[in-house]
Amino acid sequence: MTMDLTAEQKQDLINFALEQGFDVIRVTDADLGPIPGERFEAFLKAGYHGDMDWLEARKEWRKNPVELWRDAKSALVLGLNYGPDQNPLQHISNPDVGVVSVYARGRDYHDIIKKRLKKIARHMVATYQGDVKVFVDTAPVMEKPLAAAAGLGWQGKHTNLLSRQFGSWLFLGVILTTLKIKPDEPETGGCGRCTACLDACPTNAFISPYQMDARRCISYLTIETREHIPREMRPLIGNRIYGCDDCLAVCPWNKYASNSKELKLQAKQELNGPSLSDLLKLDDASFRELFRGSAAKRLGRNRFIRNVIIATGNSANNVYVKQLLDLLRDPASMVRLAAVWALGRLTSKTQFENVYSVNIGNELDPAVVEEWQLSLKEFENE
Repeated sequence: MTMDLTAEQKQDLINFALEQGFDVIRVTDADLGPIPGERFEAFLKAGYHGDMDWLEARKEWRKNPVELWRDAKSALVLGLNYGPDQNPLQHISNPDVGVVSVYARGRDYHDIIKKRLKKIARHMVATYQGDVKVFVDTAPVMEKPLAAAAGLGWQGKHTNLLSRQFGSWLFLGVILTTLKIKPDEPETGGCGRCTACLDACPTNAFISPYQMDARRCISYLTIETREHIPREMRPLIGNRIYGCDDCLAVCPWNKYASNSKELKLQAKQELNGPSLSDLLKLDDASFRELFRGSAAKRLGRNRFIRNVIIATGNSANNVYVKQLLDLLRDPASMVRLAAVWALGRLTSKTQFENVYSVNIGNELDPAVVEEWQLSLKEFENE
């Protein structure tokens, strides 16, 4: 039998969740209705998800929580403030350091949030006997529409959640339950005529307000795609080596935001504007050590070095040429291809041709060979 929580029980549950370190908790029906699923289907049909095949694989579950779990009646949506204590964009104009997205500079939020959700879930089962399932970003649940329905905020023109109280900076967790809990009202805020986030995007990833082509998003390019980053996108990435905060950081609603109180989310100093030269030296072991406990560890050394090399190619500083020459012998073709491109940006035609003649005979990967040819052609067209 499904239990209905009283208003007092609901408040007790919210108080318990707040005691676990969350900053805001709201409730909505588990059934989101058809509109979020229809928008998601249109996003997939347009191909805007790129090679994120996992979105397509379980799309029916993702469209609506009740498709994932038929017995779910209510959803608790919990927010953890990760507001930074410094300007996330302060290093964008320094071409010799890399910029890591705010969320990845501290401990992995997945680990922090899931542990707390499980504690709340155990409390719910013990106290109210309802069944529960917990979710943090990696399951087929659309957290942002649920958060908007629950009243944590609204989805802004950049498609991310905005909060009156926390601006752009909320991590989200979800608990689905068979318990019936009175839903909260949705947030009534909005973006008005503001287009700051759309205007700030370095790659013009927004097709229109509230609609994004993820294939052009720097977060997708530097984190999600396992392919070589398209040549036309590389110059637009600048020195962003893991994710991008531009559209979040420029939002005027951030004037109401506060710094995170969660010590585990504080940035590691080594990830606050790290030197590109130091990053180019990372092997697999040193990469794992640098990002130990961070969400960025899932990227892996090869894709991360790919990103760093692209940043060096955008630096206009030929101090990196020696390191790039060494990386032409890297075992990973992804790294070698990026090194070829960066050398094409940082050397003269004569220098590049000399490097080509020395190295091309050792290259067996067709994509890397093609990159050599394309870079040579660019010199010819100058």
